[in-house]
Formats: sequence, C-alpha cells, structure tokens
Amino acid sequence: MVMRHKLTVGRRDFLHVLGAGAAVAFADGPLAEKAAADTEKGDEKRKVRYRQTEHVKTFYQVNRYPS
Repeated sequence: MVMRHKLTVGRRDFLHVLGAGAAVAFADGPLAEKAAADTEKGDEKRKVRYRQTEHVKTFYQVNRYPS
C-alpha cells in the first residue's frame, strides 16, 4: 500500500516558500536577453516610413477622422 502525503504550507511558512521560489526562479540569471545595437545609419533613420494608402484613408473615413 502506497501512502501519499499532501504538501501543505502553513500561513506562517507562506512567505518563506514564496522567497525560496523567487530565489530558484532567478538563480539561472536574467530572463531577458541583451538588447541588440541599432544597425540603421543616419539616412535610414530619417527616411519616411508612414504612407497614407487607400486602406488607411478608408479607415480614417470610417472612424470619422478629419482628412
């Protein structure tokens, strides 16, 4: 006969368990990767990216934005 025990955490031990869980979660290191450097040159940064195409104009008309 196999006896199984429930794992219970008392109200006084809750913060201890929470702290131990946080320590284990961050023991491996930071979760985010390092940011990559910007590869665009000066002229590429200043180029126009927004274009008012037909579907954008339709969106503005449907939502009653002044054109």
